[in-house]
Amino acid sequence: MNFRPLHDRVVVRRLESAEKTKGGIIIPETAQEKPQEGEIVAVGSGARDESGKLVALDVKAGDKVLFGKWSGTEVKIDGKDLLIMKESDIMGVIAA
Repeated sequence: MNFRPLHDRVVVRRLESAEKTKGGIIIPETAQEKPQEGEIVAVGSGARDESGKLVALDVKAGDKVLFGKWSGTEVKIDGKDLLIMKESDIMGVIAA
């Protein structure tokens, strides 16, 4: 991918949503909610504090994260649907 986000922004690829419930009921695509889980694809260099010092991001490429339902801006890069959001929109990292 030839895209690098700026400052404290990250690029996230949504993880696929479940097509079946635990009870085995198949959910049609039109009724499925967009997942709030994703994988970090790329990160920016970090934000600057009041003194101008660069503050590195807490997340890195490959981390699985949870984010808000309406977080980020949907974009298409290299034919892939991705989200660009600020690091502050991420609620947490899912431990492996």
